[in-house]
Amino acid sequence: MKPFCLISLLVLSFSTVEADDRPNIVFAFADDWGRYASAYGELESGGLNDLVKTPNFDAMAKQGVLFTNAFVNAPSCTPCRSSLLSGQHFWRTGQGAILQGAVWDKSIPSYPLLLQKAGYHIGYTYKVWSPGTPVNAPYGEAANRYSSNGSRFNGFSQYVSRAADGVADGATDGDLSVVIDAAKQELLSEVRGNFDAFLADRNQDQPFCYWFGPTNCHRKWTRGSGKRLWNLDPDQLKGKVPRFLPDVSEVREDLADYLGEAMAFDAALGVLLEQLEASGQADNTIVVVSGDHGAPGFPNGKCNLYDFGTQVALAIRWPKKAPANRIVSDFVSLPDLAATFLEAANEPIPEVMTARSLLPILLSNRDGQIDPTRDHVLVGRERHVAAVRDNWLPYPQRAIRTNKFLYIRNFKPDRWPMGTGPGFGKAEGPMPSATELTENTFAAFGEVDGSPTKSWVALNCLNDAERRKYFDIAFGKRPAEELYELETDPDMTHNIIDQHLFASVRTELSRQLMKELKETGDPRVLGDGSTFDRAPYASEWKKNRKK
Repeated sequence: MKPFCLISLLVLSFSTVEADDRPNIVFAFADDWGRYASAYGELESGGLNDLVKTPNFDAMAKQGVLFTNAFVNAPSCTPCRSSLLSGQHFWRTGQGAILQGAVWDKSIPSYPLLLQKAGYHIGYTYKVWSPGTPVNAPYGEAANRYSSNGSRFNGFSQYVSRAADGVADGATDGDLSVVIDAAKQELLSEVRGNFDAFLADRNQDQPFCYWFGPTNCHRKWTRGSGKRLWNLDPDQLKGKVPRFLPDVSEVREDLADYLGEAMAFDAALGVLLEQLEASGQADNTIVVVSGDHGAPGFPNGKCNLYDFGTQVALAIRWPKKAPANRIVSDFVSLPDLAATFLEAANEPIPEVMTARSLLPILLSNRDGQIDPTRDHVLVGRERHVAAVRDNWLPYPQRAIRTNKFLYIRNFKPDRWPMGTGPGFGKAEGPMPSATELTENTFAAFGEVDGSPTKSWVALNCLNDAERRKYFDIAFGKRPAEELYELETDPDMTHNIIDQHLFASVRTELSRQLMKELKETGDPRVLGDGSTFDRAPYASEWKKNRKK
């Protein structure tokens, strides 16, 4: 028997779930979280995960499955969410493939509405899809939103920091700690109240599907909050900063603040898990925890196809069905979750979905590589925000990530990847001030969120010969092709595309990437490849929006 037949039989043997035994689904999906959890620090020491502490994620991973090779399909919030909700590559979702100007095509099946049609009680708190939920709602209408207890959690560090700022001069460290803890508990009570309202709103014995989508990891958070609110010492990151970032105090503080927001998300996850236990529903509930792309406001993160932008945390727990305490290295693309949820609920997976269910992996009792065909993922992007290049043009990229290599195709290398700035696609002139670059994303290079790191790199690296490499990595143009060998270059800073030793790798990965793009109907490689450069995606978008 051929190997693919064995795999097919394996999938079939695991895929039968009784209709009267349908699981609940809780999906905790953090905006801009990336792959930051102490569970990964235990596996791969020496990086940012050495500092962060996520006890709830770690415990859940031990109770279920921890994935080490999970990737988004696009490192931008709307395209990523479009792909996840639809179970398809983002380039198949019409105007859902971009952020500003996005419109959800209601003819595209989305897993929450399919589950609702099958009798599930569905609901969400905070962010699901942008630019609007319930406008063009891929997750249902306003009645499915559960936020009556508030949405202050999305500004976690701001809210808690304001409470700390109100402590009277001369107060002890103990007094300050009490105030900080009390403010945190207020926000966690909000999380609890919203989830409890969702659970209370369902019919007895009705299965449910809940989306928890906080945005606190998204910019902008309060500077210094990592140390003040979470006792994260930025100096402990010395020597652990990725090589594409300068290892200086300003960047380390920024990273520590970001990790503090990840810890806040983990605290909220703990609340959801507690309430599940209290409701008696934990045993037959699939809990999935992940994020929509990498770090915002840092070069090579959000809006980039390097791992810092596309690789994310993923843990899945299903006590009733999935053997626990396993670490899986199969390559997973987040759209696979749509197919997984449908199959687990004994619902048919629409033929239009390009994703593959993870159910065979979840129901297996094995570690490591389980499905040998899951040996790569495809990632890509078109346009994140609008007015960062002339005529709202995108920066089209596609890539294939394997266990050993990352190959990137930049279709328009003449364009500025992160948008334009003074002397870089715009008229020569002074770089915006530190305040502008920190507070205003669109002051320059608008596809990198405003941040202290962006400001430091733009103002301190441009005219410094030793540091110029950081500026070029962050904002410079890129060649038509990039290739990185991950074993020797895990931070992906040394492009080996022209090295003769890797010529065959370049040829094979390019061939495979283009083949799969064509097979999945990517407009960027079909016809003249200009679909995403035209209205309603690009130059005519603003006029089109007003019609």
